Amino acid sequence: MVRVLIVDDQMISRQLFFTVLSGSGRYLPVAALSSAGEAVAFCRRDPVDLVLMDVVMADGMNGLDAAREIRRIRPDIRIVVVTSMPEVSYIERAREIGADSFWYKEVQDQPILDVLDRTMAGEHIFPDATPTLTLGNARSVDLTPKELEVLREITTGATDQEIADKLEVSAATVRYHVKNLLQKTGYRSRTQLAVRARTEGLVIGD
Repeated sequence: MVRVLIVDDQMISRQLFFTVLSGSGRYLPVAALSSAGEAVAFCRRDPVDLVLMDVVMADGMNGLDAAREIRRIRPDIRIVVVTSMPEVSYIERAREIGADSFWYKEVQDQPILDVLDRTMAGEHIFPDATPTLTLGNARSVDLTPKELEVLREITTGATDQEIADKLEVSAATVRYHVKNLLQKTGYRSRTQLAVRARTEGLVIGD
């Protein structure tokens, strides 16, 4: 039996994963935690073969950061990142920290058990792209990578100059991208743009 640690701050998700895994006959849920920090501690002291790790956690620790730490201290553990948030950077970041696979809760091209089976067999299962969202009059695929970078910073409440300093561009360049974002989406203000982008989960500021 593959020993699985479930990490998700949503009780319903934890219960669903627990039920599915328990009924599989080949996966044994050893714990279902709501905290990424607790997950790291659990992996330090308890035997685990596989971690199902959500990304956005209520305790403030990002699931990807926790996955990176688990990979560092327990490189033998397989990690499958799961999320309902279509944040455009998550797939790339999951690859960078060494996650084995990635699964969207809301867009189930493959059942989770199939993803786990293939992951335990040594495959790396990642979506080809993030789900396409509608943001005002635009689709997420209509926005350029640089516009998405600027949009992510807008959701944090940063000023044009603060965004410029972080992205190492000029404030005029930031204003240019903000103008294009407003024109594409049809929103009247950057506040409305930021709220909708954050609500939809397209970009989530750190």
